[in-house]
Amino acid sequence: MIAFDNSYARLPEQAFTRLSATPVQDPKLRAWNAPMATQLGLAGLEDAAKTQIFSGNDVPTGAEPLAALYAGHQFGNWNPQLGDGRAILLGEVLDSQGERWDIQLKGSGPTPYSRAGDGRNWVGPALREYLISEAMHALGVPTTRALAIVTTGETVMREAPRPGAIVTRVARSHIRVGTFQVFAARGDVEALEAVMNHVIERHYPTASGPEELLVQVVAAQAELIAQWMSFGFIHGVMNTDNAHVAGDTIDYGPCAFMDAYHPGKVFSSIDQQGRYAYANQPNIGAWNMAQLATSLLPLMPDRETGIESFTEIINGFADVYQSAWRRRFGAKLGLDALDDGQVDLMGDLLKIMADKQADFTNVFRDLSGTLHLDHPDFAAWLNRWQSMAPNTAIMDAANPKLIPRNHLVEEAIQSAVYDNWELFHELNQALASPFSHISEPRFAEPPTPDQEVRQTFCGT
Repeated sequence: MIAFDNSYARLPEQAFTRLSATPVQDPKLRAWNAPMATQLGLAGLEDAAKTQIFSGNDVPTGAEPLAALYAGHQFGNWNPQLGDGRAILLGEVLDSQGERWDIQLKGSGPTPYSRAGDGRNWVGPALREYLISEAMHALGVPTTRALAIVTTGETVMREAPRPGAIVTRVARSHIRVGTFQVFAARGDVEALEAVMNHVIERHYPTASGPEELLVQVVAAQAELIAQWMSFGFIHGVMNTDNAHVAGDTIDYGPCAFMDAYHPGKVFSSIDQQGRYAYANQPNIGAWNMAQLATSLLPLMPDRETGIESFTEIINGFADVYQSAWRRRFGAKLGLDALDDGQVDLMGDLLKIMADKQADFTNVFRDLSGTLHLDHPDFAAWLNRWQSMAPNTAIMDAANPKLIPRNHLVEEAIQSAVYDNWELFHELNQALASPFSHISEPRFAEPPTPDQEVRQTFCGT
């Protein structure tokens, strides 16, 4: 028995479409997040029940399955209707601490928002989302979580026939900037206000209206992106429909962690112009917040006053982000929040790293040990940094030993395609303790040239 309490289903009916997942032929449970299940009160489920529920074959009592509506800017281009094209929200549960969580099946079949897609996932995107979202959680980054992977026994057609899979995503909500945009664009102020009140109640209970809500969402997004930057994470598709209003990382499509550092690094195969390159992420975060501000304007009593106030809030994004970035990158050097001179120090190190194509993760981890970079400026840089008496304990808590390396994720995917899930489980266990002892040294090693993954792909 799952104790559902479905607040999203109580929003106006135009916010979603009620429907169940499309049943699958031969479901098999491949991954189960036992700690997350315990937190959600699901530890007592039998394997047979898990398999049927999280494949979408069985709708549990109390669930109110639905596909949510939203819109969004995709690579800067407006799309007036998007929505859950391959996902079904089963419902919400309250965990042992009283926190509300969505339980969503991703890859569960077509919906009215599928835009001619099949609504399915194959093993690759399901496995990638599970590994990387759980690794992000272990790193301390706000994120959606993964509860289960079920293979479907069906074939999904992409570049070639692939084995199908459904990943169960757990999230504090699935509300995006695009959720506000769709109702603002339609002039549906009633639904827009209902969504705003829902977000305030669920995520920002101290906000008393659109202005205070915008201030808090801006702060959450700025902090999130500073964390991404500090771990070398590149989201890959920072469209407004992938910008979570609570400041959580959501929609792990062509995402990746950098190996060799370069500020212009892009992995996503669909990001041909580098809009969402590593160094562009803060500016895109501000741009996304500007779209949220525009969507909230109809809820302001006076439009001109609203424009003035919202412009000031959005212009403040850069300062909020810079403060978070200085704190995060200061910790990576064993320092307090970086002052102006120390920002220059960090900039000099990043330039050396870019010149040497040095591994982003390992450079920062090895600074507290015996790092040497064969670069004419490195010795002088090292002396400057050491003169600041860095705290290695702070560094060790800010710089992980392990990240989900692209080549290892791809290796795990290819193994799972052939029904071998051993590497997936080994990686998942190791990544749960990214700052601890490394049980498998190769998990911390950068790829060799023939292992390097240069592009990542969406699963649709």
